[in-house]
Amino acid sequence: MRIVFFGSPDTAIPSLFKLEEAGHEIKLVVTQSDSFSGRGRRSSSSPVKKAALDRNLPVYQPPRIRKDPHALEIIQEAQPDIIIVVAYGQIIPSSIIYAPLHNSWNLHFSLLPKYRGAAPVQWALFKGEKITGLTIFELNEKMDEGDILNSLEVPIHPREKAYELEARLASLGSELLVQTLDNIDRIKKTPQDHSQATFAPLLKKEDGKIDWTKTSSDIENQVRAFNPWPSSYTFISNKRLKILEGKKIDRPEKNGIPGQILSINKWGIHVCCGNQSVFQIEICQPENKSAMDAVDFSHGARIKAGDLFN
Repeated sequence: MRIVFFGSPDTAIPSLFKLEEAGHEIKLVVTQSDSFSGRGRRSSSSPVKKAALDRNLPVYQPPRIRKDPHALEIIQEAQPDIIIVVAYGQIIPSSIIYAPLHNSWNLHFSLLPKYRGAAPVQWALFKGEKITGLTIFELNEKMDEGDILNSLEVPIHPREKAYELEARLASLGSELLVQTLDNIDRIKKTPQDHSQATFAPLLKKEDGKIDWTKTSSDIENQVRAFNPWPSSYTFISNKRLKILEGKKIDRPEKNGIPGQILSINKWGIHVCCGNQSVFQIEICQPENKSAMDAVDFSHGARIKAGDLFN
């Protein structure tokens, strides 16, 4: 089958490779424009662009595909049977969605209609979900609202972080895509129940600020969800401290106030949280430094029981 593939981050690469390895012909790869950062304004390409060029696949990078007058023509020249979208990062216009014979499919990292939006993995972890999954659906003009073509339920592992879960879903999703394409003539479309929809909006840096009045379970979920970005963070002595790993401690603490360090031992820094719960910081990252063991940080920063995170 002739495919135009839309995708940008690392999580889209397994699908791109799996489709090609399954014998499908990737006629064109559409990905985000190169970004420029740093003092020298150095150019950085999307992971999908790099992967496509390594395989000698043609690449197209419209800055804003909805405003690009040539995008439809370029995609039609590729003569795709179908468009496959995996974490592309832009809203695709209907003129492109419905251009191929089989229209356009999207692989989404949740069990739709739950967690529609840009960050389904992060918000599922943040909300403490035990199960998530994958959905292949037919694109339409609305955000993640098209008919469901196939889905797969996936359990979330204890203490699994966002980047770990994303990588696992990316691998499973690539296999689901190939299986679904193999059965394209036998698929039964299932409309979504929009009354059951929940949302997973784009993350902002300020979402990572820890509120120590929340329970330690909530804070553990947040730390897992926002690793590696935007990261969960707190402040001590007016300096930002990223919390990269930690867990709730199953014992109540009747003394102390939220954010107060209760004790420091070889396992980590114990912090008082809401509802008399306790969170253990295990790995952290001070400003302008590398990640380190929380106990090592406590020695270098000379913090002690009774000090406050805020």
